[in-house]
This record gives sequence, structure tokens and C-alpha cells, in this order.
Amino acid sequence: MSEVNRVFILPGEYFISKQPHIISTLLGSCVSVCLYHPSMRFGGMNHYMLPTSPNKEHSGKYGDYAINVLIQFMERTIGHLSGVEAIISGGANVVSNISSGSLIGQRNIEIAREILKRHNIRIAKENVGGTVGLKLHYQNWDNKLTIEKMDRTVMSNSTLQKEENSRLGLAAQPAPFKPASKTPPSAAARPAASAGPRPPAASTPVSRGRIKVLVVDDSSIVRNLLCKAMADEPDIVVVGAAKDAYEAREMLLELGPDVITLDIVMPKMDGVTFLKKLMVYYPIPVIICSTIAKTGSQAEYRSDSIGAVDVIDKESLNLYQGLDTVKKILIPKIRAAAKTRVTRKTKEEVAGI
Repeated sequence: MSEVNRVFILPGEYFISKQPHIISTLLGSCVSVCLYHPSMRFGGMNHYMLPTSPNKEHSGKYGDYAINVLIQFMERTIGHLSGVEAIISGGANVVSNISSGSLIGQRNIEIAREILKRHNIRIAKENVGGTVGLKLHYQNWDNKLTIEKMDRTVMSNSTLQKEENSRLGLAAQPAPFKPASKTPPSAAARPAASAGPRPPAASTPVSRGRIKVLVVDDSSIVRNLLCKAMADEPDIVVVGAAKDAYEAREMLLELGPDVITLDIVMPKMDGVTFLKKLMVYYPIPVIICSTIAKTGSQAEYRSDSIGAVDVIDKESLNLYQGLDTVKKILIPKIRAAAKTRVTRKTKEEVAGI
């Protein structure tokens, strides 16, 4: 096998491809269904939050829609469903303090069983129930599923809470980007994340109470300098570094950062556009750090209006003259941002900014 791409799907998304991919996700009371065809040797995965929509909404966050989407892609590609098999995972009771949480997981499991039975798809394996979250890594070319149990000391409370809030409609909408697969499964459905390793900090256990920071900047030099500036702070840890909005989006649920530092001028999607999506779908304290975000600039005004908790002119950090100025300016802003409560915005509120 020449190359394997990696994809991380968020609640409400799905991914299926005939090309080799490792598809990962995190589950609490949500459920993922993996479908696989042994002779064609390809498959896909979804991640849904609720069993059915009360309004018949066509959205990947509902199991009846999400499962049928995978089934339709599979049937369209091979012309039938004979031999297709499924793996069901998730549906745990992970948030005991939210009413009805213990029932949602079981109902999510039941809708998967019901729809798969209706289509005569064999359930090869189930990894369901329990009281802890799961991290899944699914190899779509050989149907191998690796599972890590994510109890609250590993899977952050903020991540679990955001999933549960979103499931219950408290966080309103699904993930920041469109569902992963809108095209036939003959090719990858969206830009795949790099198959290379995450930054070392991403896999380092995080001490409780430390502020978790995700650095987003297209310059590897800037990313490294910002990470080094925060490396010696006892109350701050950099959990990840992304070169664009797509990598950042995949790290959000996986790493559960408390604060994001965000550049504006980046490939694929600029930082202002990404900031809008964050404020609508995944509100989190964001510090804009950009050379075009000068005091009194349009970029500063737009960032403030959209919901950034702070804006830094990158040139003021004197990045290439040592770390003293970076520490003096950035570190206090990180600490202040971590204490800031971010208010969710609507699409209409940010559309014209």
C-alpha cells in the first residue's frame, strides 16, 4: 500500500472512500457505524448524535439519515448490498449530570440495529454501551477498528460537554464544516489531513488545571516559536499546532483546547472565515495573531466584531529577536483568554462582518 491518508470526523459527519484511509473520531453517547465490503475492500464511517429528527431533517447528526447515507453510497458503488457488514460503536452513558443522557446512547444503538436489519446488513461486531467515551481508528481497506477507552482523565470534560450540548441542541448546530463525503466514494471526499505524526505535545498527557492551547499558523517557523514561548509556563501546555484551518478543525475535538491562537493569512481558508465558523459552531476563546491585524486596521475590527477575545499584531512580538517579547505579550493574553466566556454567534450575526 503506497499511501494511507488520515481523516478525523466530527459529530454529524461521515466519510467513505475506495482509497485507503484511517478514519478517526471520538464518541460519548454518540454512535458510529462502520460499513465494509470484503471483496471490494473498502468502507466508511459516520458519527451521529441522535437517533431520529423530530422534523425529518436531513442531517448527519441523526442516525436514521447518517446510516442510510453510508448504505446508499455503498449500494451505488457496488450495485448491491450483498456481503456488506457493519460495526457499531459508542452509545455510552458518559455524562451523568445531563438528564436523559443515559437513554440517548441506547436509543442511538437501537436505531443502528434497526436500520441495518432492515437492509439485511450483518452486524459483525458491536462495541457499545458502558460509561466511558471511545476513540476510534478505522482502517477502511481491511475493516480493522482500533479502540481506545477515553475516561474523563483522558477525554477532556470540555470535549464531552460540547458533544453532549450539541447532541441536546444546546450548542445548536453540527460541526463547522460540511459533511466529509458529498461525492461518490471513488475518491477522498475532502482534503485529507497529513499522514505524518502530530506534534509531540499532542500526545503528551495534560496535567489537570493547565491551559491547553492550539496554535494555528501556516508558517512552521512561527508555529515553533509560539510553541517554544509557551513551553516553560507551568500553567500552559500547547496540545497541538496546525498549519491551516482544516488541520485545526480536526484537532479541536481530538485535543479539546481551551484557547486558540489564530493567524489570518493562511491557505485553503483564511483565519477570519475560520473564526466565523468557530463562533457559530464551536465557540472557544480565540486570540488572533497576524501581521495584518494592526491597531485600527479592518482586520482588527472584523476579528473583534466576530468574537476574538484578543488581537495581536504579529510584528509587535519581535518573533525573530528572541522569545522575551513574545512571552511578555502573549502569555498574559493566553491566561486572560482562558478565563473568558465566549458567546455563541448566529450565522446572520457574522455574515456581514
